[in-house]
Amino acid sequence: MANSTDGQQILGRLARAGSAGVREVSAVTSPGARAAAWAVKIKSHSSYNVYNVITVIIGAAGSVPAEIGQQTQAVNLGESFQAEGTLAAGTFAVMSRVGDKNVFYAVP
Repeated sequence: MANSTDGQQILGRLARAGSAGVREVSAVTSPGARAAAWAVKIKSHSSYNVYNVITVIIGAAGSVPAEIGQQTQAVNLGESFQAEGTLAAGTFAVMSRVGDKNVFYAVP
C-alpha cells in the first residue's frame, strides 16, 4: 500500500501547488512489463476535459512522429473537470493508463 499512499500524496501536492516545480518523471517496471507511458497526439476534443488521441512513434530528430493504431479517449488532468477543454488538435502529450482511464497532463 505504500505506493498507493505515495501516489495519493503526490497527486494531493500537485492539486494544491500545481506542477510548476515538478521537473522529474520516473517509472518503474519489472522485466516483461509493458510501457508505463507513451506519446500521443490530440486528434480532437470530445467533451469537458476528454480528448480523442492517437499513439505516435517518435523517430529520428527532425522527423514527424508517425501515428499508429486507433484513436482512443483520454482525460487531460491539466484542465478543469467541469469546463470545456481548449487543447488544440495536433498537440502532443505523454499518456498513461491509470485504473481504467487513459490520462495525460497538458496545459493549453
